[in-house]
Amino acid sequence: MTITGTIEKKGFGFGTWALVAEDGKTYELKDAPKELQQEDIKVEIQGKIREDIMTIAMIGPVLEIESFKAL
Repeated sequence: MTITGTIEKKGFGFGTWALVAEDGKTYELKDAPKELQQEDIKVEIQGKIREDIMTIAMIGPVLEIESFKAL
């Protein structure tokens, strides 16, 4: 799947990196690379939803990144 949106840091403490899609849905990024660890950049991410993973942040579906590009 391909999702376009904006990177945000969510949660308490160390927080977690998330993609807020253009439709408003929030996805937790699994193992976000350094290039995506900055707020307010617009990106297009190709990846898959990992339904076999639960996280402490619980901010939305966990998105495993296959590829990405800044827009």
